[in-house]
Amino acid sequence: MKLGTSFKSLVAVAVTASFIGTASASIETKDWHNTATPKAQKFLLDNMAIDFYASPYTVGWTENRQVSNYIDLAHSRGISGATVTLTSPATPTWARYKEELAKWTEAVNESNAKIRIVKNPEDFALAHKNGEYAVMWNAQTTMMMEGDLSRVKELHEDGIRVMQLVYNGVEATGVGSLSAIGGESSGLTDYGKKVIDEMVKYGITVDLSHNGYQTTKDITDYMKEKHPGVPAVYSHSPLASTYGCEPHETLTETEKRMAEKGYKKGDPFYRLASCYRLISDEQALTVKEMGGMVSITATEWMMDGVWPEDITPKQFAEMIDGAVKVLGVDHVGIGTDDMMTVSAVAEFAKANPDVYTDNGYMVEAFNRGAEGCAEMSKHLAPVIDELWKMGYSDEDIRKIMGENLIRVYKKSWK
Repeated sequence: MKLGTSFKSLVAVAVTASFIGTASASIETKDWHNTATPKAQKFLLDNMAIDFYASPYTVGWTENRQVSNYIDLAHSRGISGATVTLTSPATPTWARYKEELAKWTEAVNESNAKIRIVKNPEDFALAHKNGEYAVMWNAQTTMMMEGDLSRVKELHEDGIRVMQLVYNGVEATGVGSLSAIGGESSGLTDYGKKVIDEMVKYGITVDLSHNGYQTTKDITDYMKEKHPGVPAVYSHSPLASTYGCEPHETLTETEKRMAEKGYKKGDPFYRLASCYRLISDEQALTVKEMGGMVSITATEWMMDGVWPEDITPKQFAEMIDGAVKVLGVDHVGIGTDDMMTVSAVAEFAKANPDVYTDNGYMVEAFNRGAEGCAEMSKHLAPVIDELWKMGYSDEDIRKIMGENLIRVYKKSWK
């Protein structure tokens, strides 16, 4: 699937408008909920809907009430629960991980909604049935293990049910997407293979988001050989083909391609870097073959040079539809990757360009207004309306909102 008509129009509008500076940028997600039809709002309340967000303590939030207010709004509108990220490279030690777990646990329990910590796939449906809010812990790195494989078992005991082997950089397990575009061509390590073995043993789903292309290929090849029948997922990764972009280029290759095409900064299709957080159809189809799935995020700075000030429900629905056209409706979900607030993230990225070594891609996106995420409680009801307009059935939408995830978890959890 190539760039859709509306996305082409969006690129043109974005270039024409030239969103320079952040004075008018949306820091928080625009609330579209009340633009939805009463039918869509009721459908959301009546059916299970599972989110994914990654809002680290001290960056995405600093006070418990920010988390509890976030959950209460989501719960009141019909969001059944979410996968919540506990660990990133900001929590590189076991002690820091334990502190993060304690802080998140305290914060979620201050919400008005009754919290159900997910231990089994059925807990999401039970939370929805009982009027609870389900919280499932996720890890976006293995750094906090500090090389101790025995800690996989304890992570499982703590409620970690989905884990990435590596974030953006180079870790003991493999290479992340940022290091890959910087030219690091290696992938999964022998230690990474041992981590996978432990994850499969204890029932923690392997998450491929943020991993470099070679690392994802090595992981899926290894799992198909050593752990056939066990699915992997991309928990928050849009498809590059929705935007007609190149997903695996190094910075040098992108620069060369721009020069060959005669593109200069300011041209509609000029790129500072490849869409390194988006995945190729090949990657997506591989996890489909394994019985897994891809959850689409509508975080604005992940879109390949298409940086609207506010993602609309129609654009969000088109991103989902782009993935369904590649994978089929049984292998697509939603993982917003919302940060609750991204102002601190934007400030950090601008102040520390050496951390996000993407040739300025992320900072450029922030400078042009892409500071919002697509918070599920503020988008999903009108997204349902848009999917209905596209011809999606109620059954299709229920699969996308959570049933596909549950099916995959039943295959990979123990």
